[in-house]
Amino acid sequence: MKTITLTDLKRMVDQGAIDTVLAVFPDQQGRLAGKRYTGRTYVAAAAEGWEGCDYLLGCDIENDPLPGYQLFSWDLGYGDFMVRPDHATLVQVPWLDKTALVLGDVEGKDRKPLAVAPRQILQAQVQRAADLGLTIRVASELEFYVFNDTYEQAFDKGFCGLETIGRYIEDYHILQTTKEEPLMQALRRYMDALGLDVENSKGEWGPGQEELNLAHQEPVLMADHHVVFKHGIKEVAALMGKSVTFMAKWNTALAGSSFHLHSSIWHTQTGEPAGFSKTGPAHMSARLQQWVAGQLACGRDFSVFYAPYVNSYRRYMAGTFAPTRLVAGVDNRTCGLRLIGHSPPAIRVENRCPGADANPYLAFAATIAAGIHGITRGLTFEGIYSGDAYKDPKVREVPKTLYEAAAMLEQSAIARAAFGDVVVDHYVNTARQEQAVYDRRVADVDLVRNFERA
Repeated sequence: MKTITLTDLKRMVDQGAIDTVLAVFPDQQGRLAGKRYTGRTYVAAAAEGWEGCDYLLGCDIENDPLPGYQLFSWDLGYGDFMVRPDHATLVQVPWLDKTALVLGDVEGKDRKPLAVAPRQILQAQVQRAADLGLTIRVASELEFYVFNDTYEQAFDKGFCGLETIGRYIEDYHILQTTKEEPLMQALRRYMDALGLDVENSKGEWGPGQEELNLAHQEPVLMADHHVVFKHGIKEVAALMGKSVTFMAKWNTALAGSSFHLHSSIWHTQTGEPAGFSKTGPAHMSARLQQWVAGQLACGRDFSVFYAPYVNSYRRYMAGTFAPTRLVAGVDNRTCGLRLIGHSPPAIRVENRCPGADANPYLAFAATIAAGIHGITRGLTFEGIYSGDAYKDPKVREVPKTLYEAAAMLEQSAIARAAFGDVVVDHYVNTARQEQAVYDRRVADVDLVRNFERA
């Protein structure tokens, strides 16, 4: 990001160029939560840290405080935690007037990093990789649908009969995406001005579905870019009278929206890629083979971090470019892991399992933890898969439901070794509370199938 310093901010506040500071942190859903400070108050009082209610890391997407957490509860009084701004993330927001934004890290009452906070979870996994002499680089491909309805109009319609900005499949379609340029060009310009290193945008498979791609970075910076990027897309769309959704599957008949997660490994000491070999399968080094073997071995256990909602699992449908099987193939979009690279040192892994609804801090952390498991255990790569993985019943499947994914995470010795019991139990509880919302609600499919005929 094109950051400004705290000294820059003080000067801009004094000059009247900045009058609002968004002091935020990523919550467990990957949203930005925090406060809008006046510039003078932030500089004078909040730059060292600010307080927020701890239920914000123990609530669902409706901000309802949930039971079952070890660290946050009514019994514990729902006190405050401290957010320490990371001024390396301080930026001026180009689409909001006189506004700056800064991300922060969450501390518990002991003034130590809070283990269950997503940014800290990722930082811990990055450190584990560094201890092995590895630098990890990751990148996000984010897909989303654009609607001509505002968010308020969509709500008033009960999210039925919405008007997508396009009317036909627009994958790589230039004419249709030209019609969408008032929004998409603004997004590219704003994000470029923010320093998010946008590579391109393109039409995706569904009508009104777009994709924006960000260049690879180290994991914490990439996750910071991802959440600001996603938040910014929603804000700019709302300011232009549009709405967007990052739901994994917003319409049964249409393609889901993915967050294709690219990862590569590098030697920290030399700065050279660690994934290439002249002799390995698909030019994969022994270390990269272990990295991929770890992704395959842990993919099911870590699914909650890639697919956190009940809706997330509706995206996993054969023949829709969403994966159903955990295998690795060279440039094969039917596989959960796609191995790609265009020049000898540039071998990378595209994990196609995360949906656009995933929290990037948790998805990146899961990726690194899985790779570390493969490397430290010396796992053997099972080989390159060729053919249509959708049709192969012998290949391991991604979990079909959040029920299954939560049970696998809870029972995973690998996850507990990588993240610790506190983190695993926290996110298992989050998944089960999310499932419980659906278990007690009457859905449209219930009415269609049972209203008359049951």
